[in-house]
Amino acid sequence: MPKNAHGFRQSFFQFLKVEKNCSIHTVRNYQIDLEDFELFLHEHKIVSVVDVKYEHIKLYLERLFNKKYERKSVSRRLSALRTYFRFLEKENVIADNVFKLVPLPKQKSRLPNFLYEKEIEQLFLSLEGEKPLEQRDRAILELLYATGMRVSECQQLQVSDLDFSIETVLIHGKGNKERYVPIGQFACEALNTYLLDGRLQLLSKAKESKESNHLFLNYSGQPLSVRSYSDILKKRMKEAALTANISPHQLRHSFATHLLNNGADLRVVQELLGHSSLSSTQIYTHVSKERLRDVYKQNHPRA
Repeated sequence: MPKNAHGFRQSFFQFLKVEKNCSIHTVRNYQIDLEDFELFLHEHKIVSVVDVKYEHIKLYLERLFNKKYERKSVSRRLSALRTYFRFLEKENVIADNVFKLVPLPKQKSRLPNFLYEKEIEQLFLSLEGEKPLEQRDRAILELLYATGMRVSECQQLQVSDLDFSIETVLIHGKGNKERYVPIGQFACEALNTYLLDGRLQLLSKAKESKESNHLFLNYSGQPLSVRSYSDILKKRMKEAALTANISPHQLRHSFATHLLNNGADLRVVQELLGHSSLSSTQIYTHVSKERLRDVYKQNHPRA
């Protein structure tokens, strides 16, 4: 490990938590990226971050690409290291941030996968049943599609975050940013049923304290894990006879795409999704344009 690297890293992580207000998940990703780079430095007998040169970064990039890392993963690592070395420069540990000379890999343009509106209808028509887990699953999927929230945001929701009087939910997003999002009639009905019946039954099975305020619980009355959301969606997609390989995050894509297809303003969708930059939301306009082109070709007599 490079000289004093551990001390530098700990100060950097404290900087991310306190000054940058980064989430635990984000800090953990930085930690993984820095540990991998420090392993590379150790293998090349580079004893201090002060000694890192541009040619070392080129070797590191070559190592990542040889290991078949996706461009997105390489870009994330470079971004993390660029931020780390900017911090070291600010703290006068190094004279210059060599990572600022390295361009991020050009990303492939990928349109987000989403469900068509008819597929969404088919999915929700199949969500029937009065058992606690059936009520919970319908409430989860209705809420994810109604709000476009991330699974990580849904997983940490508390019962107190719901406000049925104005049909909104308080979402705790990335970087501890909060936003209020409407939840709509169908999601309200599903959530009410779950809260007044299914959730109480699940909570009664908890062996520990029954004062949990987590909104979504598992079969033993404990907070549902993030991974469980994918399992729930796969199960319900199969029951609905839908063959699309879709993740909970793609319900978020469906939410944004359907809003734009039906005339919603891009900045409103940005606000609802909790995107800090409009460019993150603009990818969904490409999906809408594809749909417009298809409709045009199908309906214009001289298309």
